Amino acid sequence: MIINKVTLYSHALNDMRNFYVNELGFELLSHTDDGFEIKAGDSVLEIKKYHLQEKPFYHFAMNIPTNLFTSAKAWAKSKVELTREDEVDEVYFSYSNAHAFYFSDPSGNIVEFISRYSVSPKSEAESFSAQNVLCISEINITTNEVRTLGNQLVSFGVPVRKAETISEDGLNFMGEHEAGSFLLLGPSKRRWIFSDRESEIFPLSIVVNQQLEISLDGEGLMELKKVE
Repeated sequence: MIINKVTLYSHALNDMRNFYVNELGFELLSHTDDGFEIKAGDSVLEIKKYHLQEKPFYHFAMNIPTNLFTSAKAWAKSKVELTREDEVDEVYFSYSNAHAFYFSDPSGNIVEFISRYSVSPKSEAESFSAQNVLCISEINITTNEVRTLGNQLVSFGVPVRKAETISEDGLNFMGEHEAGSFLLLGPSKRRWIFSDRESEIFPLSIVVNQQLEISLDGEGLMELKKVE
């Protein structure tokens, strides 16, 4: 599965545009008074203005080249404060054979940069910049109807990683393990690692494989439709 585009919402639109474009150096693709889009490798991240009183936040990850993890971490530390878990600021996931680090953006999103050694390519670059991001590789789908939505995704061709059983209480990685991109389907009120925040339900939309649009409303209900 390939994540082509992710649309999130923010209460701090101007701060978010300044952070991603001016501070981190992502390429600005478009902007209006109501939102903006940046290039994240082969994916597009769109941030739209949230007009209600709540302050939406999400977890998403970006794949980075396997030979630039150390450089990417140093680059990030020169711009933001990395978040920590058990007194360390990076983690190795043995199940996925991947290293990752995390930070927060002005909306309070839990942002992850991850090198997946078995699926992500190396880069010819000697040092990391935002232009070396490969793609958006994870985005949460938080709902209190985990099994129902999981079965819907499966019926539209998005499998559970390695044919695992859908867990109503845990985090389900939806997508092929070999592709290295996943929809993180899980319930509200579970803590995100490298954060003190618990998952909450906020609207978002995702386009995968250039053919499926997934939309989540503020109640955690999902709509799936083919992209024409």
